Amino acid sequence: MKISTKQLVTAAMLGAVSIVLGVTNLGMIPVPTAAGKATIMHIPVIIGGILEGPLVGGLVGLIMGIYSFMNPAGAIPADPLVRILPRVLIGVVAYYAYAALKKKNETVAIGLGAALGTLTNTVGFLGMAVLMKYMPFAVAAGTAAVQGIPEVVVAIIITLIVIKPIQRYRKE
Repeated sequence: MKISTKQLVTAAMLGAVSIVLGVTNLGMIPVPTAAGKATIMHIPVIIGGILEGPLVGGLVGLIMGIYSFMNPAGAIPADPLVRILPRVLIGVVAYYAYAALKKKNETVAIGLGAALGTLTNTVGFLGMAVLMKYMPFAVAAGTAAVQGIPEVVVAIIITLIVIKPIQRYRKE
């Protein structure tokens, strides 16, 4: 599979945005839940997948995953199966969800891509943490329920705000 210069630059830029969100803590949005924060570090991965396809989405996810692996936060250790693998899949899932509906309704397709990409991050990370025995299923399920809903909502809103103008610009 060949990658164009445009795709490579897009992946690098969005990967950098994801890292900046992590380094500066801007990637943690306060929400009125028990957890208190919803992550948006995965949104550049979703945007890369929807705008440039599964390869770019996977590359941006790889960058995010490597950052997460090198800077583990929370109780989950630096395990590549937990911190990298699910992140690579975010943009891939987002792209295919978007591609499935884009001809019927572009806005719904973007929202679905954002929602399923976010759920890939949440369920993938927590699911792998359970499989690797870093946390019990009940804790992961509770975290997914509390974190998942606000993260999906925030991801849909931000992804639509970013992607719609880019698509309009590209059509001109």
